Amino acid sequence: MPSSLPNLPALELFVAVVDEGGLGAGARRVGLHQPNASRMIAQLEAQAGTALLDRDPRGSRPTSAGLLFAAHARELLEAAEEFTEWLRHSRDEGAHEIRVGVSMTIAEHLMPAWLAELRRRSPRVRVDLEVLNSTLVLAGVHDGRLRLGFVETPRLPRDLHTLTLREDELVVVVAPEHEWALREGKLDLAELAATPLVVREGGSGTRGAFEELVPAAGATAPVQELGSNAAVRIAVAAGAGPAVLSMLAVRSGLESGQLLRVPVAGASLRRPLSAVWNGPRRLSGPAAELVDVASHPAS
Repeated sequence: MPSSLPNLPALELFVAVVDEGGLGAGARRVGLHQPNASRMIAQLEAQAGTALLDRDPRGSRPTSAGLLFAAHARELLEAAEEFTEWLRHSRDEGAHEIRVGVSMTIAEHLMPAWLAELRRRSPRVRVDLEVLNSTLVLAGVHDGRLRLGFVETPRLPRDLHTLTLREDELVVVVAPEHEWALREGKLDLAELAATPLVVREGGSGTRGAFEELVPAAGATAPVQELGSNAAVRIAVAAGAGPAVLSMLAVRSGLESGQLLRVPVAGASLRRPLSAVWNGPRRLSGPAAELVDVASHPAS
């Protein structure tokens, strides 16, 4: 019986032509020479029984039928990617190991419990963990070195898949001897933005999220720039100056009295904690299991 299944490379070409606005640009994106691309498009139009592209010297635009054709082609290509990913995991008996990038706050305060639950559910899964700042985690996921990432920044690239796991509150903390510890009333955001702070290094999700929420803070030079939450906490407790950190990172210091929280006027400072990955939109295998654990309300 002759096959009536779609030609996936031809569908990929057609979607590329629609996205790029021209046959030549679409062909280059999928690595085809233009004459071959023209033949493939002609075959698609013959199968569809209608014109899919309007061609003129300025480029190629989809017809109304072509727009509908492209929408269904995208769904089919995505399903094919998911099938390929599933097949790779199902045939690779060594696919019980994943490399995961985790930004600092999540690594210190959430990931240990997530890994313990993952081991309980799937004892054979091994996670190769890299603790990095959010910028480096995103770069590792983007280039394929990391299968999965967990980040603390609201600046998420559009070409990666993302899932918000929860919100995290950023709080202002000082040493008990600091002048803000005795102030009456709440701290104004303008005063906070104009005050030199003890901050994390550039690329940190904590610092990036704060500067996203309070843009004026980026114009004030920090009093110290340090590479970990623990170093920032120690500097603040020693009197170096105020800091803005995750509540997860300062809760023990607040409970012990080593640090004091300074209330801020207006809305609370919140940022998303997100899982990020590349490739098919639907995760599978150990990566999907770990994201499920991280998404669970009890985790």
